[in-house]
Amino acid sequence: MDTARKVLVTGGCGFIGANFVRHLHRTCPRWRVVNLDTLTYAGNLDNLQGIEEGNRYRFVKGDICNTALVEEIFVAEQIDTVVHFAAESHVDRSITGPAEFIQTNIIGTFTLLEAARRNWQDQHRGGTHPLFLHVSTDEVYGSLGETGYFRETTAYDPRSPYSASKASSDHLVNGYFHTYDLPVMITNCSNNYGPYQFPEKLIPLIIHNCLQGRALPVYGDGKNIRDWLHVQDHCEAIAAVLEKGAIGASYNIGGNNEKENLEVVERICDIVDDRVGPLSSGEKRRSLITFVTDRLGHDRRYAIDAAKIKEQVGWQPKITFDEGIRKTVDWYLEHQQWVNTIIDGSYRGYYEKMYGNREILPPQR
Repeated sequence: MDTARKVLVTGGCGFIGANFVRHLHRTCPRWRVVNLDTLTYAGNLDNLQGIEEGNRYRFVKGDICNTALVEEIFVAEQIDTVVHFAAESHVDRSITGPAEFIQTNIIGTFTLLEAARRNWQDQHRGGTHPLFLHVSTDEVYGSLGETGYFRETTAYDPRSPYSASKASSDHLVNGYFHTYDLPVMITNCSNNYGPYQFPEKLIPLIIHNCLQGRALPVYGDGKNIRDWLHVQDHCEAIAAVLEKGAIGASYNIGGNNEKENLEVVERICDIVDDRVGPLSSGEKRRSLITFVTDRLGHDRRYAIDAAKIKEQVGWQPKITFDEGIRKTVDWYLEHQQWVNTIIDGSYRGYYEKMYGNREILPPQR
């Protein structure tokens, strides 16, 4: 990945986006990264602490739905690569408030595609082939039974407003490839976990509640199965697709780590007990597990067949779930200040003081 690129990373202050920006900063010294993030509740500048603005990196506060802003970034920064993470991504939130998911995940993706189409009509810029990589989810495929796997050829069957909005954006990206010959690729990943994940998601929520001695909510019977992918593996997969993927192709990215939700929660309980000791009552943290009413439209099982990316791109996951979950629990134990600023909301006040509601344009070049 030695060829110099000018990369627009959308949602680069979120969980996966921030980990990817960090990955590029470590591995691609000739790349310039422009991080466009509107800093919604899940966008956190602290996720990129230590990465300074300069020739290699710039942060732009703004909305991917803002056509003028996106166009300005493409022109001013001469963007030749887009890695599109920005999305509303929490299924529960999509059930209670779907409108934001339609706006960000569909209209935002359309806005980016239009800017790329207008600016890449010649398909080349300074000898560099442009690329638009759309980061999506395995939830677009719906739910599996006890056997079988999602493959790139699996028919879409989304079951929630979130997954429906991501399926729509995937179809838009494919439509721009077939209609306008826009150089696109799509990745559909399984459930991510690791550092900097917002504490409303299962694994960081359970870690936090374990430490606080609070109830550990588990939907239904806890037997829903997910394939868990460590975010470090995911970032390496995306980088490999950028380097070796085929234009117009989709790639499933999975961790080969199928686990029942209850099994994940119990494993976290045991690790926290091992690290900090039992509860003050002397009980093990498994005693905090509380089964709650199942989520509407809760898909029973996801499982990824990642053979295509292994065969065509040469990527496969390196981190086992046992290794990854121990590393993840340790990270959250060591970064309690990061967690606390999110829980008490103080990180939002910092952003408002620094940026207010302004969207910040990059300098003209």
